[in-house]
Amino acid sequence: MKVTIQKDAIISGLQKVQAIVNPRTTLPILSNVLLRAEDGRLWFTATDLEVSVRASAEGQVIKEGGITLNARRAFSIFRELPGPEIELEADDDDMAHIKSGSADFHMVGISEDDFPPLPKFDEGQTFTLEQSQLRDMLLKTHYAASTDETRQVLNGALLSFRDDKLMVVATDGRRLALVEQEMELPDETSLDLIVPSKTINELIRTLGESGSLKIVAGPKQVAFDFGGMLVISRLIEGTYPNFRQVIPASSDQRVPIEREALLAAVRRAALMTTDQSRSVRLNFLKNQLELVTESPEVGTARETVAIKYTADDISVAFNPEFLMEPLRAVESDEIFMEITDELSPGVIKADVPFLYVIMPMRIS
Repeated sequence: MKVTIQKDAIISGLQKVQAIVNPRTTLPILSNVLLRAEDGRLWFTATDLEVSVRASAEGQVIKEGGITLNARRAFSIFRELPGPEIELEADDDDMAHIKSGSADFHMVGISEDDFPPLPKFDEGQTFTLEQSQLRDMLLKTHYAASTDETRQVLNGALLSFRDDKLMVVATDGRRLALVEQEMELPDETSLDLIVPSKTINELIRTLGESGSLKIVAGPKQVAFDFGGMLVISRLIEGTYPNFRQVIPASSDQRVPIEREALLAAVRRAALMTTDQSRSVRLNFLKNQLELVTESPEVGTARETVAIKYTADDISVAFNPEFLMEPLRAVESDEIFMEITDELSPGVIKADVPFLYVIMPMRIS
């Protein structure tokens, strides 16, 4: 293998894949990135056996071939090289020779033959949409996924394709985020994919603001192909819970609230909470929303936000972080909060196909 490539190109390629690499793995090959020169490009591949990522950069391929190098160390070396162009060569003994300007490195690698091959998709359902559409949907929902490893089926997001819509859902049992996007689907399409959170985070990091995205779904894996990137992930096995049963059919009150004003007020109120007193009480009063936090160890905070509300007074308490996350995720100037009483779930909606359900906390 021998290739000449611009420094910025090789750094960019490594940045696209190295987030997947786990430096503390017990398998040395999984700490490495596969660098392969062919077809006039240098290809970068990283995997942790659950998620695999491949990217490429244009270069002058003098001799085709490949080698795997420790991802973190290789990135540090390439980043510090003095010249704008890098010559990378790998010999038959899996030694990488790296030259740039006045610098000359010899780095021990591992044979590409030891690197886990990318999964192949001989058949699968294929869907196409814009990169920005899926990225926006993931941003609006991913934070609600569970981190409890005993509930694996909730450790990711549900991508549901049916009725000419893509629906993305995430929940941890205490809150639920849901967003929909219309898209053309083959007749009678009905497919649910539970994609792990690590893959979701990688897609949020790498999906662009423009360009198309192809999703290929197999029985146990899914591939996302976009902008010269390929992300392949295992799917979480199991049946996603019936999330629709936790969405209130109707609420007594639908209150419009300025999103930024509410977010800022909750953020300030949260400053007076503790791990033992992790709640903010929302008092819906005549034409005003009063936010109250009380902590014996820290003190109290009280703030009001002007709203249009003339019904009976209602008090309900929520975890402030759970309340702020959807407010950060949507961009609407105004959100709508649907409430019933202190024991019923609250619902946040916006002027887009977005819905967020949050369970209340007990008011002491």
